[in-house]
Amino acid sequence: MSSGSTGDIRSELADAFSATPGSDDAFVEQCSGLCQTFNIAPTDLYYKWESLVMSSSFIGTRIINEDTVQALRGLLQADLNKTKAVTQSRVKPEFSGKMMRGKLPIGMLGLESRVNSRTSGMGLVRPAATSTFASSSSSSTPIARAGPSKVSFSTSDDDESRTKRAYRYMYEKIMERSEVLDDRIDDFAEMVRDHYNLVGLGDPTSSTEEDCVVVGRITLDSESATSDSAKLNEASLCLESSRSMGSGGRVPLKFDSNVKVRGGPKDVGAVGLFPGAIVALKGKNGGGGRFTVSEILTLPPLKPSSHGAEGGVKSDAGAAPFSMSIACGPFTPDANLAYQPWSSLLQKLQSEKPDVVLLVGPFIDAQHPKIKIGDIDETPVEMFYRHFTDNLREFLDGSPDSIVLLVPSVRDMISSHAAFPQLELGAEFAGDSRIKLLPNPCLFSLNGLSFGVSSVDVLFHLRNQEIIKRGEEVDSVATSIGESSTDAMSATCRHLLQQRSFYPVFPVPFELSSEVNLDVSHSDGLDICADNTPGVAPDVIVTSSKLKYFSKVVDHTVVINPGFVSKGTSATLNVGRGGQGPAWSRVQADVKKFGA
Repeated sequence: MSSGSTGDIRSELADAFSATPGSDDAFVEQCSGLCQTFNIAPTDLYYKWESLVMSSSFIGTRIINEDTVQALRGLLQADLNKTKAVTQSRVKPEFSGKMMRGKLPIGMLGLESRVNSRTSGMGLVRPAATSTFASSSSSSTPIARAGPSKVSFSTSDDDESRTKRAYRYMYEKIMERSEVLDDRIDDFAEMVRDHYNLVGLGDPTSSTEEDCVVVGRITLDSESATSDSAKLNEASLCLESSRSMGSGGRVPLKFDSNVKVRGGPKDVGAVGLFPGAIVALKGKNGGGGRFTVSEILTLPPLKPSSHGAEGGVKSDAGAAPFSMSIACGPFTPDANLAYQPWSSLLQKLQSEKPDVVLLVGPFIDAQHPKIKIGDIDETPVEMFYRHFTDNLREFLDGSPDSIVLLVPSVRDMISSHAAFPQLELGAEFAGDSRIKLLPNPCLFSLNGLSFGVSSVDVLFHLRNQEIIKRGEEVDSVATSIGESSTDAMSATCRHLLQQRSFYPVFPVPFELSSEVNLDVSHSDGLDICADNTPGVAPDVIVTSSKLKYFSKVVDHTVVINPGFVSKGTSATLNVGRGGQGPAWSRVQADVKKFGA
């Protein structure tokens, strides 16, 4: 370790751990002792901490506690013992223990100017000690300071919810999965009972002489399915009950020729069914091993938010108007990794200076053909910093009152969490208070307007799996002026609201499972309603899809598919000042090509 005073060591340690939760003066003092005892540089000690984060005992935890120092001491002692046991002849010359203390070899990182702020193979980066990074340009022009944003950003996240999101993927227990699936059916059963004023609900597997209402999950009859990719059809429809309502049994469904649809949107007269959908059906099991459906009961609708309610209720009258740009990855075409479409969009952002920029991953796409074959000259982290971090800082320098929101994808190589629901990116990818790192999916509000965002292509998965069952309308509900109700895409979007989930499909289609990596036991993270506003729909939902880009009003909610930046499309929102009327009436959404 290079010589230096104790004060210098403490200063370097404080800088290294500045963005790590739980770091304080006492922890820095103890780490200073470890550096002197084991003759290790402060930056190398930080790298040891990073390796602990990725180890089995610390995975999912980036918060320093009372056991951290002891764990570090044990790791350093083990490394020291291992070094003594290995002869010098068996150590590769270039990694003989003299690997530039406090730094990594320049060749491993590619950019010498960033050696002190990034680590190597794990794809992690070290948080900068200051709140802003230096601009990538060598200009002497002073950096613009952040001003008071006219957009108020808020989310219901707390330390407990963040810790819960940092779960370990593929550690699900069968009982936990079954309990989550059962609870979902029981929760909807209670809502259906209250909404339709029912005395009780029936068991679809039990024979009855009279009609009854049952609630369950649509499944594919395993005997009718010939392969993992078998699609749902009317002959293979089954209803699965919960253990409390039908002992978890499954029963085939048969629809009456005169089946009715109760409580649906006017002029639709149809219901989409797909694996995983929770449904309420009226009919009876006559003892023939089938449940004959005479009526499909539409699930209770979500309420519009209070500030966007109908009937003249004010929608945050004091809320200021704001502009917003929404872009979803991939951000570069399959042919190359030049990120030209993103550069074109960035020029537009720098010119228009929207108050909010929402970027949805994947940023560094693991499915990109060149990345899959390893045809790259830099690490994914380096790519992200060069194409996004540096450019976003330049944008914020030119528009200091704006904020940037980043939502990852399960296909992002810079994310250490590849399951859905997904943890937000590490704090090292922000480093600026104006860049907000959000989970996938996420719920937040801007000037009182609530948003829900997901990067999983749920719309394509729904269209790929659903079948449409038509019937006679009964007690249909008229939609508001300006809403879309009768087109197929609106019906697909309505599934998210009626099922109250960002991903209601279960099981995930076999051929699409790699795009989701669904963790069923953490499905509560897919709830489309915020914890502090249960039963209330978001004002705006953003969900990226390979289907044609659009913006629609569905059941009081503005649903937006911005398309992909790699295809040259993005969305622009202009939100008017709060006042009378529903929230959607003051949201003007425009989805189009960059230059159009």
